[in-house]
Amino acid sequence: MKQFPDSPHAPAETRSWPPISVVMPVLNEERHLREAVDQVLAQSYPGEIEVVLAVGPSQDRTQEVADAIAAADPRVVVVPNPTGRTPNALNAAIAASRSGVVARVDGHAMLPSDYLRVAVETLEETGADNVGGVMAAEGVTAFEQAVACAMTSKIGVGAAAFHVGGTAGPADTVYLGVFRRSALDRVGGYDEHFQRAQDWEMNHRIRQSGGLVWFQPRMRVTYRPRPNVKALAKQYFHYGRWRRVVSRTHEGTINLRYLAPPAAVLAMALGLVVSPFFPLGLIIPGGYLLAILGGSVLTGSGYPMKVKARLPLVYATMHVSWGWGFLTSPRKLARPSPQQGHLSLH
Repeated sequence: MKQFPDSPHAPAETRSWPPISVVMPVLNEERHLREAVDQVLAQSYPGEIEVVLAVGPSQDRTQEVADAIAAADPRVVVVPNPTGRTPNALNAAIAASRSGVVARVDGHAMLPSDYLRVAVETLEETGADNVGGVMAAEGVTAFEQAVACAMTSKIGVGAAAFHVGGTAGPADTVYLGVFRRSALDRVGGYDEHFQRAQDWEMNHRIRQSGGLVWFQPRMRVTYRPRPNVKALAKQYFHYGRWRRVVSRTHEGTINLRYLAPPAAVLAMALGLVVSPFFPLGLIIPGGYLLAILGGSVLTGSGYPMKVKARLPLVYATMHVSWGWGFLTSPRKLARPSPQQGHLSLH
């Protein structure tokens, strides 16, 4: 087992807690950045914390706010991310960080106060290279609440523990992640080719290199869902598109859960095409409609009627957008050969 200097079972006041670098990709976050950083620095973690902000070319005053935060607090460092892309930002922040433990945090993520403490304890107890918890979607508006309901149900997102919860244990991937730097160095950090699904892809490489990715349900992070149909459709379209790129890059990483949405889209499209000549073809899209209506009744129990009424639309948007993104993912998005790789942690 990979050990930190002291046992996690030693009293908190006597054990030595490793310093942690919190890396944050930042773009157009003028309104929320200061609160997000304050929340990280206010963690009930006994060890040292530094925050590295990788700031992209924002259209608001994000850069000025980030610079002001860093000028007022030596624990905060700002580095540029000229591309504005998330994996590039994460690699730039990791390269500028100093600690042996690296935690990824997003600008809108709301962490429980013991998040970093639980992460370090879990790294020590399990010997894992990366630990992470639940992406606990919580909405404010009726539409956001419907999306949150769908994102935390097996009907909406399958059985992934970081969405629907579960018991602690090994996982394919986790939300955000708190890493050992040695693991990031070993795999070269995030692959900057992947505009989406970069977390899943890097966790796959960590596992392929012999490392352990561990799901810890006590690390429950509040997530704000997309606010409207257009934004939700765009999000899930790109999820599906880039998940297929991952599957082309790493053979054997696709399973029935990922194939269900594109299969449903193809089946419904076929049913609609043949229905003028073969009316029974409408059974397929009609059956899907009945299924999501029934699923909405089951999963929407306890929600107000205005939330339940939006659930079928939310489920259909997520399924169809993901499936269509997967089906239409162009081969030109394929990752270049290794000698043309995009891993640039250092």
